[in-house]
Amino acid sequence: MNNRTEVTFTGIIPARYASSRFPGKPLAMIGNKSMIERVFTQASMVLTEVYVATDDERIYNAVTAFGGKVVMTSPQHRSGTDRCAEASSLIFNDRMNDDAIVFNIQGDEPFIMPEQLTALKECFSDPSVEIATLVREVGPEEDLFNPNHPKVVLSKMMDAMFFSRSVIPYVRDSEKNEWIKKHRFYKHIGLYGYRASTLSKITLLPQSSLEIAESLEQNRWLENGYKIRAAITPWESIGIDTPEDLEKAKRLIQDRSL
Repeated sequence: MNNRTEVTFTGIIPARYASSRFPGKPLAMIGNKSMIERVFTQASMVLTEVYVATDDERIYNAVTAFGGKVVMTSPQHRSGTDRCAEASSLIFNDRMNDDAIVFNIQGDEPFIMPEQLTALKECFSDPSVEIATLVREVGPEEDLFNPNHPKVVLSKMMDAMFFSRSVIPYVRDSEKNEWIKKHRFYKHIGLYGYRASTLSKITLLPQSSLEIAESLEQNRWLENGYKIRAAITPWESIGIDTPEDLEKAKRLIQDRSL
């Protein structure tokens, strides 16, 4: 008899009000909905349940007003992963088992595609996968050398080997403008899935040397022996970091009549 319970997928959207570049960003309106409501709506198309994790009553009240689920978390968290971990512990209480999968969804990506979430879900059909993320092949028209776009190299098993702001691998005996023709490079898309039990463990790890060097926390997990399975998506993530990005998003909403 198989007593294994059904795997559940819970989305958690970390959302802070304070931001040096864009205070109040989650509540910025894009068309007739706030940014946080658009992210929540997109994620709800695919996942079992979705929560917003915040430290601000204004965001809490806004989410409650549109009928979303929300949990209050500490204002002391240094990263969205840490906020997700606290929210996960509040949501699951002592049910930190391998059948609960938590997705860390960026609160400033109102155009996240349901297909991206589905691709991430499929990584967990392999019971050995503890952490998963998305990558996208870098196109020939893109700036491969932009350090704000982390790159990743993958194993044949589609596990991440290393994340870097530098271009990896280095293509020897070729001019840099030819590298994109010589090798398939992957850009990291910052959407993560974790088994709830794993999420609770990785946030207890101290910062690692590779994480500090690259300012990429996922290297801490690799450095401590965790594997990160990657799924390839053809879609770019559209993040909103500044008021100028918001204006672009508003025009995109108008073009799509959303």
